[in-house]
Amino acid sequence: QVQLVESGGGLVQAGGSLRLSCAASGSIFSINAMRWYRQAAGKGRELVASISSGGSTNYADSVKGRFTISIDNAKNTVYLQMNSLKPEDTAVYYCNADIVRSRGLVPYIYWGQGTQVTVSS
Repeated sequence: QVQLVESGGGLVQAGGSLRLSCAASGSIFSINAMRWYRQAAGKGRELVASISSGGSTNYADSVKGRFTISIDNAKNTVYLQMNSLKPEDTAVYYCNADIVRSRGLVPYIYWGQGTQVTVSS
């Protein structure tokens, strides 16, 4: 069994910062990549940022220069540092990960339960 647990969401004023964490636990052989998605009310889920186990990163244009994704491979944890937050960043933020549970198995995508981020104007 594998679990992803997010934390760090909350209410912040525009211009403020939050740091999200997502820890993977359970039967894990390796993690190939981890990502942060978000879903605002009434909208589809969008990819915010991704990072490989080697540290390669990608960002949505809307968050470039404001958000930073990082990974601690020893802790199986991914972080999302969010600075200069805007009201349009308000959403439920989800992490997911490509996890290999045992040597020789193909990676499977697991999702966390989500954490709410609300940015007030």
